[in-house]
Amino acid sequence: MKNYFQLILAGILGGLVVTGFARWSNLNTAYNNTLYATPANFGDFRGVPMNSVDFVESARKTTGTVVHIYAEESQEQVMQKQQERRQRSRDPFADFFGFGDFFEGNFYRPKNGTGSGVLYNREGYIITNNHVVGFADKIKVTDHKGREYTAKKIGTDASTDLAVIKIEPKSDLSPVKFGNSDVVQVGEWVLAVGNPFGYLTSTVTAGIVSAKGRSLDIINEERAIEDFIQTDAAINPGNSGGALVNLNGELIGINTAIATPTGVFAGYSFAIPSNIVREVVKDIIEKGGDVDRSTNLGIGGYDVTDELAKEFGLNLKSNEGFYVEEVDKKSAAHLGGIIPGDVIIEVNRNKVRNYDDISKSLLLKKVGDKVELKIIRGGKEMTIPVQLRKSF
Repeated sequence: MKNYFQLILAGILGGLVVTGFARWSNLNTAYNNTLYATPANFGDFRGVPMNSVDFVESARKTTGTVVHIYAEESQEQVMQKQQERRQRSRDPFADFFGFGDFFEGNFYRPKNGTGSGVLYNREGYIITNNHVVGFADKIKVTDHKGREYTAKKIGTDASTDLAVIKIEPKSDLSPVKFGNSDVVQVGEWVLAVGNPFGYLTSTVTAGIVSAKGRSLDIINEERAIEDFIQTDAAINPGNSGGALVNLNGELIGINTAIATPTGVFAGYSFAIPSNIVREVVKDIIEKGGDVDRSTNLGIGGYDVTDELAKEFGLNLKSNEGFYVEEVDKKSAAHLGGIIPGDVIIEVNRNKVRNYDDISKSLLLKKVGDKVELKIIRGGKEMTIPVQLRKSF
């Protein structure tokens, strides 16, 4: 009996020892897991400077370069447009009744709208969108300090949706510094700077470049030039004509449009690249008015391929270029001396592989500009100067 109780006691003591060891082991394991575990949502940021993305300096440099614009038609201009419309009408009663004006909703109702603009230089020239001021003959500008100016419309370029207005400076202005939009990269941080509602001065939003070279078919012009920078920086109505800048505070685009199903920002904003802006603004200021562009040589034909070169018996070093099959009468190409059978291989020393290369080379050319076409005619290379004309 005594041995029996000794066995029971030994079993109890052994169980307590095993249970205590197990609890100690689990506690130690839990402690170690807690001590050394790395949360899955934490990254290793060693070697990445904490100030690698800093918007403060860029915002400081650019908020003073963006202005608010209020544009409207005067009643005199509206009446003049109505009169011109009546004169063009074939309705013999238009001059008496003007029903078209009444039912179209233009009966003595001047248009108006607001937007933003960017100071181009210290002389008071301001860049904005054509759709912001193109319709107007009365324009008011308010700078970031609340000072108001009466602006004069210098000119527009409907094909790029750009316009230039001018104010008489009351004090020193802070023009924007231009950057090179060609070197902008997808994924690069940018700021959208606007002055949208007058009372919300110098609004700054941040995002990245989402894409380049976007064409949206939003410019309602036969010779529209669309090569937009896409960004997810928030742009809303009233920001049109504002600045898209890089982290150095350099202008890389003029904010122009948003793609949205609701009418407000939905993550897709578009800006005209600064390299296009620079050329268009220069043209407007130098010409002192609207820019009349011509991107049409007046030719038709085919992109050169191996099959086409063989079929037409073309003697080419490389089977690239544009084969001219027809030339419009009185066009720039016709008056310059281009004839059917010519193969265009260069425009202004830019290589031509297909017709798209010709279009790109003429993208910002205007009526009166001269371009050099290198062609192959009968197996011989020659250069022909062509002066651009209006297309009919």
